[in-house]
Amino acid sequence: MRTRSAPFVAIVAGIAAVGLAFISSAGEQDTPTNEVPKRLSSAVFAGGCFWCVESDFDKVDGVVDTISGYTGGRIANPTYKQVSHENTGHYEAVKITYDPDVVSYDYLVTYFLHHVDPTDADGQFCDKGESYRTAIFVANPNERTIADADIAAVDASGVLPAPVVTQVIGAETFWPAEDYHQDYYKKNPLKYRYYRASCGRDGRIKDLWGDSVADH
Repeated sequence: MRTRSAPFVAIVAGIAAVGLAFISSAGEQDTPTNEVPKRLSSAVFAGGCFWCVESDFDKVDGVVDTISGYTGGRIANPTYKQVSHENTGHYEAVKITYDPDVVSYDYLVTYFLHHVDPTDADGQFCDKGESYRTAIFVANPNERTIADADIAAVDASGVLPAPVVTQVIGAETFWPAEDYHQDYYKKNPLKYRYYRASCGRDGRIKDLWGDSVADH
């Protein structure tokens, strides 16, 4: 038998090593992981113009997504024109997806109340009508308990000139608004800033809440 040369043996050994490494790597990729997807929660608030509510909540640590839309009304798949000009019963609202390990539902409710005029039963700031009223849409008894307690605490504090009229309502189907409404403040920053300033939103909030708004 002819003796194989050392270089030949080395090449064969190298090929075998590469093959074993590939098989090992493939096996590792096929092994399922034990990671569990992070648990996220959602909350729905109506606070007048949904562009502004979306912008405000995007600043909160722990909020991972905001969607402008409509809820609380009588018709399916409503349009902006229907909600703003017809008697649909829908509110302009924002659905907030958040990480409960970072921010609590209680904090979100308090933050919401401090960024609207919860004493106005007719709408918000320059926008009047049923679609611009404030409301907290609760998904379960625990959320209702928290919302009711936070509203009661605001009333008891006496910080506002009139009682809170923000409604706490059982959650209903949430209908996302048209694409051009989503992230409006980012897509149209100049128009958005002009609208917000001319509507007097920030000035009214400052008058109502004073320095306490900065704490939330």
